[in-house]
Amino acid sequence: METQLSAEDRKALMSRIGKIPITDALKLRMTALERGTCTLEMDRDLRYNGIFDSLHGGILATLADSAAAFAILTITGVKARITTIEMNTRFLRPALGRVAAKARVLKAGKSLAFCAVEIEDERGELLVDASVTYMILRPK
Repeated sequence: METQLSAEDRKALMSRIGKIPITDALKLRMTALERGTCTLEMDRDLRYNGIFDSLHGGILATLADSAAAFAILTITGVKARITTIEMNTRFLRPALGRVAAKARVLKAGKSLAFCAVEIEDERGELLVDASVTYMILRPK
């Protein structure tokens, strides 16, 4: 399978991603996007801290889920309708600064797609290990 996205596919995907409100609200930045992979970064914003003065786990889960979705869309096509049906998230260390979610599609079939996501801090320390399953919905 070709790993590089065409300029047309990349433009269409970036357009779709740009219309997702949470992407803008959390100031997510796409730092890598190839067929079957996506890396999203975000800076810690103290407004999103949890009880222990680190980035809230729900925000980290949202980051992982978003990176997985975008990686899956590189395979299914930008017009695909997909939705999360299962997510397993292991929080290993607190997030105290900039974080990067690296998503990789493990398998994409006709109705399900499986993705692995690792979130690291700016030193490369693993903070979160997640697995995400998406359902690929039938066209309307």
